[in-house]
Amino acid sequence: MNIPFNRPFLTGKEAHYMYQAVYTGKLSGNGSFTKRCQNFFEKQYGFKKALLTTSCTDALEMCAILSDVHPGDEVIVPSYTFVSSALAFVRQGAKIVFADSMASNPNIDPEKLESLITPKTKVIVPVHYAGVACNMDRIMEIANRHNILVVEDAAQAIDSYYKDRPLGSIGHMSAFSFHETKNIISGEGGLLAINDERFIRRSEIIWEKGTNRSEFFRGEVNKYGWVDTGSSFLPSEVIAAFLWAQLENMEMIQNQRKAIWNKYYNGLSDLEKREIIKLPDVPAYATNNAHMFYIICRSLEERTALIKFLKDNGILSVFHYLSLHLSDYYTSHYNDIPNLPQCDRYANCLVRLPMYYELKNEEVQYIIDNINLFFS
Repeated sequence: MNIPFNRPFLTGKEAHYMYQAVYTGKLSGNGSFTKRCQNFFEKQYGFKKALLTTSCTDALEMCAILSDVHPGDEVIVPSYTFVSSALAFVRQGAKIVFADSMASNPNIDPEKLESLITPKTKVIVPVHYAGVACNMDRIMEIANRHNILVVEDAAQAIDSYYKDRPLGSIGHMSAFSFHETKNIISGEGGLLAINDERFIRRSEIIWEKGTNRSEFFRGEVNKYGWVDTGSSFLPSEVIAAFLWAQLENMEMIQNQRKAIWNKYYNGLSDLEKREIIKLPDVPAYATNNAHMFYIICRSLEERTALIKFLKDNGILSVFHYLSLHLSDYYTSHYNDIPNLPQCDRYANCLVRLPMYYELKNEEVQYIIDNINLFFS
């Protein structure tokens, strides 16, 4: 067999809707497909405002601007995350304060937040790793007590919940990804979700290059001009049309991914019972959107050997993030390198298995059999 790590899934309607978008003559952003997608997210998940972006990184950069982050401000970010979670705020001049993960899963440990907060702390960025919710009640309680904004990095968390509340709807604002490796895709693409009404008007202005163009087209002002900072964050209608085909089939996509996830979990559970590996932890307050399936090995050496063994048998598995607090960029700009043992453990020991819609049952079983064989 030859099993890739990821294979983007097409519903069959993407090209059809992209054709429609092209022949309407409206190719730039904020057309009918953009509005359709944004309305979907606002109605489905209760976001007060949803704006499509060209990437999750762009959505996070909008969050950083809306948070009014300036040089000297501090932003708390987990070290075990993608670079964009931190970079968006670095671009505004913020000092990044890295937090450790929980021992049970890679999400930020809320019990370690208080010790990181100073009078300069402006934002906390919880990242819902693998689409599994952080402990948002605890994070919001801490943030509200210290008058700190919360930006949910929900890049992997589409259609996942915390105590029946959609992820991305709890913090002041949030960012989603539709990169081709995600559950719902548009190749490249993202979404900014606003939950605090204070930020709605300015979000549209920043989205439209610092102009009040959206208000003009709604007839709310009689002319539009440059009124704030911003950039060209909105995607073209072609990207929105592709995304719409995916959103129409989201339930089908999610059900299939969850079936694959459950097959992995059941097939590898004996290894966890024997304390050979750790399987994904989904706390009682969280749901599972089957964004990824990972296992945690006992050492870096064991993980390296497993990845090689699987590759030799036609299976592409991959590790994930490297600890950002140990990155070349961070260590060259900061002297106070924190000790974050859980982040480092995940960086050294976590391996992701193939996960995509068209992964067949026999392929999943082949992967399970090979992992069991390796550890035998």
